[in-house]
Amino acid sequence: MKATRRNFIKQIGYVSIGFSMVGTVGLANGGFMPIDKTGSLLGTPDKDQINAWLQILENGKVKVLTGKIELGQGIRIAVAQMAAEELNTDLDLIEVNIAETGVTPDEGFTAGSSSIVSSAMAVRNAAASAREIILKIASKKWGMAISQLQLKNGKVLGPEREMSLYELLDGEQIEKTIAKATEYKGKTIRKYVGRPIPRKDIEAMVRGQEVFVQDLRFPGMVHARVVRPPSYTAKLVTINEAELERSPHLLKLVRKGSFLGVLAEDEYQAIRLMEKAKQLAKWNAPERLPGNINVKEYLKTLPADIETHEEKGDSDTSLKQSKKQLSASFFKPYLMHAANGPSCAVALFKEGELYVWTHSQGVYPLRRTLAKLVKMPEDAVHLKAVPGSGCFGQNGANDAATEAALMAIEYPGRHVRLQWTREDEHGWEPYGTAMIVELKAGLDENGEIDGWKCAIWSDGHSNRPNGNPNTLLPAQFLEEGYGHPGIGYRGGAVRNAIPYYDIPNLKVETHIFQGPLRASSLRGLGTYTNVFAIESFMDELARMSNTDPIEFRIRHSNDERSIACMKKLQEKLVGISIRGGEGLGLAFSRYKNNASYCAMAAHVSVDKITGSVQVKKMWSVVDAGETINPDGLKNQMEGGMIQSASWALKEEVRFDAQHITTLNWNSYPIFRFPDTPEVEVEVIDRVDEPPMGAGEAAQGPATAAIVNAIFDATGVRIRELPVNKELIKQAKT
Repeated sequence: MKATRRNFIKQIGYVSIGFSMVGTVGLANGGFMPIDKTGSLLGTPDKDQINAWLQILENGKVKVLTGKIELGQGIRIAVAQMAAEELNTDLDLIEVNIAETGVTPDEGFTAGSSSIVSSAMAVRNAAASAREIILKIASKKWGMAISQLQLKNGKVLGPEREMSLYELLDGEQIEKTIAKATEYKGKTIRKYVGRPIPRKDIEAMVRGQEVFVQDLRFPGMVHARVVRPPSYTAKLVTINEAELERSPHLLKLVRKGSFLGVLAEDEYQAIRLMEKAKQLAKWNAPERLPGNINVKEYLKTLPADIETHEEKGDSDTSLKQSKKQLSASFFKPYLMHAANGPSCAVALFKEGELYVWTHSQGVYPLRRTLAKLVKMPEDAVHLKAVPGSGCFGQNGANDAATEAALMAIEYPGRHVRLQWTREDEHGWEPYGTAMIVELKAGLDENGEIDGWKCAIWSDGHSNRPNGNPNTLLPAQFLEEGYGHPGIGYRGGAVRNAIPYYDIPNLKVETHIFQGPLRASSLRGLGTYTNVFAIESFMDELARMSNTDPIEFRIRHSNDERSIACMKKLQEKLVGISIRGGEGLGLAFSRYKNNASYCAMAAHVSVDKITGSVQVKKMWSVVDAGETINPDGLKNQMEGGMIQSASWALKEEVRFDAQHITTLNWNSYPIFRFPDTPEVEVEVIDRVDEPPMGAGEAAQGPATAAIVNAIFDATGVRIRELPVNKELIKQAKT
């Protein structure tokens, strides 16, 4: 874990990173739509039809179509496993086409841990239904009983005869409605499903091959950069165009209201032109941010809409009558997505049609929004998803795609590549909102929770583009004067706010405000803060009740799967040695209270002199129902645990009166290799249960386990993030 880049390269010999100048060859998302296509683009495939999800190819392969984008969650290999299982076909004969307008089904956004639940299950149903239809066709054609036939590797096999699926169907696709199959091979045979099938794109990433949208190159491609204003509400007063146009490398200056961009043949030239244009531009920035203040205190002064989301029993009376009471306030700051690769897109405007290659997490919703913004018919706008070196949630991908489109329309006939800088990404992406959670609880004479009250302060948790142009960053600076998108999705604030425990008297309310920073979806939405608060509180209540933390949770649980996860975690912790200055913390949650179960533990070492915390090891037990790819599930959990630890110990967006000040990895640090703990994940595979999303199951309980471990080591309760070193230094030895 002490490896440097230099030593890593020495150990592997060398790393060759090449960029193809011939377009799309080698990219993991496969081929691209021909750019010389004329006429209207394809309509949206009907999700009820088999051919919307899979197509039989002449070369013996099966193409699987998913409307989800690959974010690192492994959806590409998972849907391939589903199709291969139901069609009894080698994985090498399965091609996967990820989200593309007019080609794949419209599955909205890749969000909410729903890729397996929706897309992979749709592929399973379509493939199983296709198998039964194909066997019926072969049975009728050959005059044989279905029991004498089987599918294998793109062929139908019968006694002494075989035929390719393509030939059997006379080159046609299966244009029939998906029906419930009589058998799902993924539940019975499990030749591919439930197996740790490796992802081929991982090797390509390690080798530095062309995988991401940032790697895209096209012949004759030009480069664009946007000249950023000094603040969210700044307006462009003037730009010395004459001086800028003296630059020999300028292809075009694009000005649309206060949106300002430059185009050049070479990327470095575009960067230099952007820097020069920034010096020649004058801005008016009347509104100011509430910089250099206590964010937690400021947020509670904002106007807020109050809503009760859950109320049962009489929490006020139960709290007054309780034998012991506890109250606490928890705070999470604004967080970045902190994508390793800044956002990027390529756009081409040709013969009245617009083509965009993007790592947006919703190509159809973005198409609706982009078409409205540029005043074009939707069927003249085509978006192709390409994986980005990115994140879970809404970072700058949609904005970069829109900026590239605006620039391409002004410079038709050539591909326009627009790459954000690190400062662009850190300073202009939508952040995960800051949140405050205030909890009160009371214990009865048996040491059990009798009353619980929760009050949450939060901005909206999603302002994704879905036909609403004001959610796109460049729209804020165009002549049309699109206004603030507003609070957005309010429901994210209450996600996991209702404890997944048996509490007779309970009340949960939210205070939704419009905060000072641009905010939208960040992995887990409000779950992260709510579970951090609830599980920290549960740990404190367990100690107040003189009960083992796991046993205390089990006593308040009536879900056998919850209990099974906690007991399995308990078994894993037997014999763990805790030395001086170290602590062990626990937590549990069920994501959304209806998805994956996760029990978590963290082992930390604390230096009370410096206040620094080292997370030594983390354990999790996850029950996500039926497991499609156990390695993929473990990878999701491991990544979530490490990301959550980074949020807990290091990350916080800061700003002054003008704009964001955390614009690089020094001012916004994240976990690096030496910080990374050992992680261990155990999967409870429940084949007879439906699969559940797990991409966001780990974040909340991981941070809660860490702060509970810090208390175990120091006696200091951490209620505000990131962990304050000064607070730990003041701990009693």
